[in-house]
This record gives sequence, C-alpha cells and structure tokens, in this order.
Amino acid sequence: MGRMRNRVPPDMDFLSSYKDGRVLLKLYVQPRASRNRFTGIYNDAIKLAITAPPVDGKANAAVIKFLASSLNLKKKDLEIKHGLQSRTKSILIAGRSMKELRSQILAISR
Repeated sequence: MGRMRNRVPPDMDFLSSYKDGRVLLKLYVQPRASRNRFTGIYNDAIKLAITAPPVDGKANAAVIKFLASSLNLKKKDLEIKHGLQSRTKSILIAGRSMKELRSQILAISR
C-alpha cells in the first residue's frame, strides 16, 4: 500500500522533463470523489480526486479537463502517456516549463 501525505511538498518528484521541453506529470487518480481537486501525495505521484466514474473513459476525460482548466492549458497540450486503464497515470504536458507547472500545482493544492 502506498504512503499518502495531505499537502504537496515543493520538492516532490511528481514532475520530470523531456529534452524537447515537455513535462511528465505523475498522477494517482481517485475516481468517484465528492469534488475535483488535488488531495496530496501518494508514493511519488500527486493524488487527484475526480468526480467521474472509471467507466468508458469518463475519468480520463475528466482528468484532462480538470488539468487543462486548472493549469490554464488547452486540452490538446495534455496527453495521457501511460495508465489509460489504471489509477496511476503519466500525463505529458506541452506549453509549460517544469518550474511553472510545479508552482501552479502547489498553488492549487493549498
């Protein structure tokens, strides 16, 4: 079982960068939550609660919609790289630096 902490520490490695400038965000998704929000850290990923059920890609679509809205990105700038059928997902993000994303996520998760 993974270890969970409630707050998102600034030094956590839930982000990594690619040579082409894109950033990989590690998520642990909790579907059927009461509201959409970042809830803390689970192992080496940031935990994201999503109201959508994990049926017919609804949770995946909700993850992309939430991230795009929260991080002021277009949906086309986000891609689920790994974990389409898993709670553990890797999201590839274009258009933001790792530093910008880290500060945005930390601000949202407070």
